[in-house]
Amino acid sequence: MIAEFKKEDRSQMTKWIGGMKKYTLLYKASGDGCTSTAFHNACNNKGPTVTILYNHDNFIYGGYTSVSWRSIGNFQTDTKSFLFKLYQNDTWSPVKMPIANYRNSIYDHADFGPTFGDRDLQTFSGKVKFDGTIFNLNGKTNFGSSYTVNDENYKSIANGNLRVKDIEVYLVEEEPWRKTPKWNTMLLAELKEKIEKYRPLPGLKIPQARILLVGQVGSGKSSFYNTINSIFRGYITSQACSGNAEHSLTTVFNPSVPVSTDTLGFVDSAHVSETIHCVVLVLDGTTVDVMAEKVAERLKKLQMRMNQRGIPQVVLLTKIDKICERTEEDLSNVFYSPLVKETVERVSQIMGLPRSHILPVKNYESEMDLNDNVNILALMSLQQILHFADDYMYNHLDKHKEGISFSFHGMFRNIIIITMSAVVCLLAFWFYK
Repeated sequence: MIAEFKKEDRSQMTKWIGGMKKYTLLYKASGDGCTSTAFHNACNNKGPTVTILYNHDNFIYGGYTSVSWRSIGNFQTDTKSFLFKLYQNDTWSPVKMPIANYRNSIYDHADFGPTFGDRDLQTFSGKVKFDGTIFNLNGKTNFGSSYTVNDENYKSIANGNLRVKDIEVYLVEEEPWRKTPKWNTMLLAELKEKIEKYRPLPGLKIPQARILLVGQVGSGKSSFYNTINSIFRGYITSQACSGNAEHSLTTVFNPSVPVSTDTLGFVDSAHVSETIHCVVLVLDGTTVDVMAEKVAERLKKLQMRMNQRGIPQVVLLTKIDKICERTEEDLSNVFYSPLVKETVERVSQIMGLPRSHILPVKNYESEMDLNDNVNILALMSLQQILHFADDYMYNHLDKHKEGISFSFHGMFRNIIIITMSAVVCLLAFWFYK
């Protein structure tokens, strides 16, 4: 068996640790030398690590710690550490052995290599020479001293010896499922500036990007508008009425009367500046699994009409803080959350849209003050929506130059126009349960 931390091994390790993880090699005995000095020089003060021993008899095992090695000359406390076995005699046999005495999770001494527990697994001390085939480690084992090993023992974990082909130590880092720039005040300022300076394509002479928000009552359409409005005003606003009433609180038009060609102001043959440039389907992230069939049917019918007209669609997935405790505690964790990722993937499948078209957000609801993370996530979503609107305009640039107009006969009903700025127009559309 090759000494290799394979994809399936990493996947199993990530399941044990939790979250989304990436692994970066810090130390390799065969390359850096099997010495305590080389190990600590490479691994100290780096963060969480996983140590892997590749046994000469094709057993692969090791330990994980969420704290940094620091050469403190004593035990370290870590409630998240564990020992593990991946292979037994070349056979996939994953076993996690959790910490029992967390005050003795690792023994962190400059004279020792990776040491877990009260000598549960002491890999080596000082320097160990390579004999051309293996490292015959001079460490000790006392499995079960500080870790719960259940039915495992020295024989089942390491085949009763410390002869290894190699030792590797990997840095364990959070891996976002959707990569974004680092969240900070600089990013927030850049996003605000880009949106403030946004202008539709000059060749089409379009004064505004027109965005239609579509969703059930209480899904968060008006709340999204209020969130964006609050960001640019600098304080929490409620210019658009929002809530969880049985009927939408956005009631400027009669919701029971469809828009028709007889409606005052109806444009029979619309210029591209009067059409919808992007449709945003607003879904409550907490109700994705219980979405009513008729709601899904209505969305599909709406999508069919939009597809016929080449109008781009995205999904605004609201209330994502309610589906993940970690995200609720810190919204900047949204793209590290497996629960949010799973919800995005489910919505992608339901709506038949790419995952990049599913945008998780958290609207302002009960807050009294602005929050940078809420602002950043909302503005990143709005920026992406504007990119899709631009795509639509690009597609029609040539047609516009040829003088072609576009007809949208009775496509939408119950439309309310909310002017967000001079260049962006949000239109809220609702339908009943």
